[in-house]
Amino acid sequence: MNALDFVTVPTHVLDAVADGWYHSPHDILGPHLGDESITVRTLRRLADKVFIETSEGRTEAVHEHRGIWRAVLPGTDTFDYRVVSVYGGVEHRSDDPYRFLPTVGEMDIYLFNEGRHEKLWKALGSHVRSFPSKLGTVHGTSFAVWAPHAKAVRVTGEFNGWDGSVHAMRTLGGSGIWELFIPGASEGARYKYEIQYSDLSWHQKADPMARRSEEPPSTASIVSESHFEWEDEGWIEHREAHEATAGPMSVYEIHLGSWRPGLDYRSIAPQLIGHLKYAGFTHVEFMPLAEHPYTPSWGYQVTGYYSPTARFGTPDDLRFLISELHKAGIGVIMDWVPAHFPKDEWALANFDGGPLYEDPNPLRAEHPDWGTLVFDYGRREVRNFLVANALYWLEEFHVDGIRVDAVASMLYLDYSRESGQWQPNVYGGRENLEAISFLQEVNATAYREHPGIVMIAEESTSWPGVTGMTDSGGLGFGLKWNMGWMNDTLRYLEEKPINRRWHHGEITFSLVYAFSEHFLLPISHDEVVHGKGSLYTKMPGDDWQKLAGVRGFLGYQWAHPGKKLLFMGQEFAQIQEWNESRGLDWWLTDVPSHDGVLSMVKALNQIYAASSALWSDDFTGHGFEWIDASAGDANVISFIRKSADDKEKVVVVCNFSGVPHNDFRVGLPEGGRWNEIFNSDALEYGGSGVGNLGAVQAENVSWNDRPYSALVQLPPFGVVYFRPDEESPRRIDTAAERHLLSQSQRKQPPLLGYADAVGANQTEIPSSSEAAEQPED
Repeated sequence: MNALDFVTVPTHVLDAVADGWYHSPHDILGPHLGDESITVRTLRRLADKVFIETSEGRTEAVHEHRGIWRAVLPGTDTFDYRVVSVYGGVEHRSDDPYRFLPTVGEMDIYLFNEGRHEKLWKALGSHVRSFPSKLGTVHGTSFAVWAPHAKAVRVTGEFNGWDGSVHAMRTLGGSGIWELFIPGASEGARYKYEIQYSDLSWHQKADPMARRSEEPPSTASIVSESHFEWEDEGWIEHREAHEATAGPMSVYEIHLGSWRPGLDYRSIAPQLIGHLKYAGFTHVEFMPLAEHPYTPSWGYQVTGYYSPTARFGTPDDLRFLISELHKAGIGVIMDWVPAHFPKDEWALANFDGGPLYEDPNPLRAEHPDWGTLVFDYGRREVRNFLVANALYWLEEFHVDGIRVDAVASMLYLDYSRESGQWQPNVYGGRENLEAISFLQEVNATAYREHPGIVMIAEESTSWPGVTGMTDSGGLGFGLKWNMGWMNDTLRYLEEKPINRRWHHGEITFSLVYAFSEHFLLPISHDEVVHGKGSLYTKMPGDDWQKLAGVRGFLGYQWAHPGKKLLFMGQEFAQIQEWNESRGLDWWLTDVPSHDGVLSMVKALNQIYAASSALWSDDFTGHGFEWIDASAGDANVISFIRKSADDKEKVVVVCNFSGVPHNDFRVGLPEGGRWNEIFNSDALEYGGSGVGNLGAVQAENVSWNDRPYSALVQLPPFGVVYFRPDEESPRRIDTAAERHLLSQSQRKQPPLLGYADAVGANQTEIPSSSEAAEQPED
């Protein structure tokens, strides 16, 4: 074959190819059609000889330039071939990465650039692939990464001796995507991208779309494929047919690394499931499990958004844990962090030599509190990266809910910024319009694609419509953390009982806005760490009083409108505040008083799940009625929870004082016998046993503007629930009865206050029945 028949290439281009920084290496390497021949070029540095092998035989290549070899074969039809390189008399037969068509399709590119590729993880990142060919099936891995500002991109990894110059990627038009299929790169191989910035410097980066990563402090990405077979089909079918927030939701929040240190995704499964089933929680919420380099960040500074942390095993190991939880009837919620990401140079920050994932506006780019970077929510591809990431966890890991962290920091341009440190939006306001649009998009898309899941916002301000529908301007979340309830309640309970009368509004104020959103009541990790102390240490008094305070608080939380969340350890009154570097004090469950708290939580969850009045109408005023919100001098509140169908009622009375109230009269909506279905002061829970012997009998005595009432024994720091006895004849309150009773001469006198005593064991105040016998002012 005449040497002049080969396709020529300028020397400066061959230099760029040899150095591995040519933007389109497939235009030079691999097969290229001439007039009557096909020129094949391949990069094989330091080889003694190179042959192009086809089904017809071998053609010896000539060394052309700096490790680039050239062979010319007759014909104009494409053909299958392999490259045989000879080093020191030893032959190495391999396939040529530069003979393959792009593995990212035109539709993938279009959807991504439009910000609409809902399965982005299937197009970008690394993917094990096989292609049939005449010389045998080719196995390898395709790589694709978005880096629109890069001068060149190449893949470096175990399959090329970490020499990325031999695997330069091609750019796919103006999409910003770079792509390469590497034969022989197999599952489990570690790799990174080498990206050339505009200043010609090279930087190694982990794959933003990696679905598996090395365990920190190592930072390479790993080629990953799932081989897991799910066994939760029944769970998913049931989930898709039911609205998550329509049923009981009792969430156990867990930091996997410190629940019981040393356990991984698989070994924790039986222990965690056993604990959750015993305690009766309906859901478990994992603090972030996406890969993160800094363990004390608890996972909230993510570097691998598509990669479960390798600290506890492989992605399939996590799938196993979730599948087992589902088989046990337990829902799974995962924390997700789209608000910010860390500045680690090997991750997303300054990814291709300039702002890419981060906002390019310096007044928006950095979060002042956390020293992290803020996503550019106005860029279509970045939004796509995040929206697809939420869908990835829902689809690939079957999670039932996503709790979105730090939503408030996303909504406000001036969040934690002083005057002059932020820039208003186009309308002159402080709202981050792009972030709002992003949140609406991710919520609407998640609910459309995965019916029955729940999206939850950790939003700490009074932003309107967090759980409102997106088509009416809301953000579209299913639930919002009720931070106001949490702050007010804990502040109230941290007061000594003798002082609580002056803070009574803090325990009642949550009902002013309780139905403005669909709320979840959180006692999360943030409330029991960094010097805040555990629930136990927040309570005033001695050990018995602290434990009674914890029991009473949990009884109140479970009765208050809204779904429930409790951080690990608080279910048995952990004494020490949480520290991610040490495990929980499980030995406390061998202490009867702390085991009693756990037994009470178990009972609470059983009563909660079985009582539709406590969960079926959490989000409207119909499901709640005050009996008495004004008994501040007694530190008592009482209310009714009602089911959505009005068929079930539960009366709840909370005594936040440190003394029992004997014969405390409480108004009731119906006559007959009311069974005491819960008492936080029961002996079996470690309490003092003050109670009502199982029931109270309603009397035809008007009280609290109710036609009936009963004398109730209220334990110190105690909460009691009452439910009508279904077998007991009772009279139903009617408007006529209420009118007649309101005309009666019996009037309710004001309750007397505490005596001037110090501490929780102050002199007992008169009961309501005793107060009734005293003359009015």
